[in-house]
Amino acid sequence: MKKSLSLLLLLVMLSAFDTHKELKWEAIGDSITYSNSHPEASQHRISIGYMDDVIKALPYIKYNNHGYPGWTAKSMAENMEKIGIEKAEIYSIFLGTNDWWVGLPIGTLSDYQDNTGNQTAYGCYRIIINKIRSLNPDAKIILMTPLQRTEYVDLNNPKVFIQGQNKAKEGVFLSQYADAIKTIAKAECFELADLYYKSGINLKNAVNFRRLRNPQTHEYKNYTYPHYIGIPYDPATDEYPYPVEAMNMTYDGLHPSDKGHAAIAKMLVKIMKRF
Repeated sequence: MKKSLSLLLLLVMLSAFDTHKELKWEAIGDSITYSNSHPEASQHRISIGYMDDVIKALPYIKYNNHGYPGWTAKSMAENMEKIGIEKAEIYSIFLGTNDWWVGLPIGTLSDYQDNTGNQTAYGCYRIIINKIRSLNPDAKIILMTPLQRTEYVDLNNPKVFIQGQNKAKEGVFLSQYADAIKTIAKAECFELADLYYKSGINLKNAVNFRRLRNPQTHEYKNYTYPHYIGIPYDPATDEYPYPVEAMNMTYDGLHPSDKGHAAIAKMLVKIMKRF
């Protein structure tokens, strides 16, 4: 009995000193990924991004930030040889929201399978993934669907306004880009962080409200979703519609707050802790 207890104690002590092998993570994305290392871009409305949240939970993972504001899958595909992507054990690809806004054709799975080039989202993902595989064919690849988004007004340039996903852009909905990314993940047996459908970030909680002038009284009023849709906003004369107290999962209708980044990280940690 004593021998068994001693052996058990020894195993517990050894496990306490057991350390996970360090893993390198190349995080590929747009402004949401970029913001992790650049809180000044949000006028410090955020303090931490999803990558830092992940490594707080999994400190043996070290990341490189390859996030570029405004980039689409096409932008990334065209620049994969120039941005210093390195060999790593983990790669994440978090794109799609800008593709929807600029109208990059989605294409079909055959564009991905046949490597048809950078004229469709499917084709662009093939170029990106080909580069990753050339660096490490055994790497873990995580595809991330775009976040749901409501009416966006740029905090640093309020003249920049983009409609929410409730309306189609050139006949296409943001959800269709999310579905394309899911299709690639399924075809390739990649890991999937399905942020669009499963992160808990949605049109109702993206922001608490938009502060706009009542069209009848011209007095400011806090409108919740969907009541603010269609109410005029003039950046030349009106206050920024998302004051700090309007922040919820995002701080501007699109870019995640600390709370939003934590929701993204939670999904990634669930995946990465298995590696």
